[in-house]
Amino acid sequence: MLTAEQVQALIREGVPMAEDIDLQVERLDADCALARVPFHARLVRPGGTLSGPTLMALADAAMYAVVLGRLGRVEMAVTSNLNINFLARPAPTDLLAEATILRLSRRQAVCEVLLYSAGARDNLVAHVTGTYALPS
Repeated sequence: MLTAEQVQALIREGVPMAEDIDLQVERLDADCALARVPFHARLVRPGGTLSGPTLMALADAAMYAVVLGRLGRVEMAVTSNLNINFLARPAPTDLLAEATILRLSRRQAVCEVLLYSAGARDNLVAHVTGTYALPS
């Protein structure tokens, strides 16, 4: 099984934008991944809130992390679907994503991600479901 540090390195090597947002994989096991994007002013959109693309990037990376955590090095797993519901305005603080696998088959992994501001896990910022297509 890959560690959180190994998955973070794989993501940052394969998706250079992960460096731009300082993506961090904090915890990883076969059932859950916890990822973080530290707050930075360059990620803020007009209106003073974190941008939607930042939330989507973190959710997608968290899904990829939990897939790698369960299956190992399947770098060619790709997002085939991502659905996001924006629920609340993120606080001007770090953003966290908790990803789990809802269903895993030979060809796909269906995931769920809970996005929340640091220190406010009970107040969801967004709810995400997505599917990763797995290489044969």
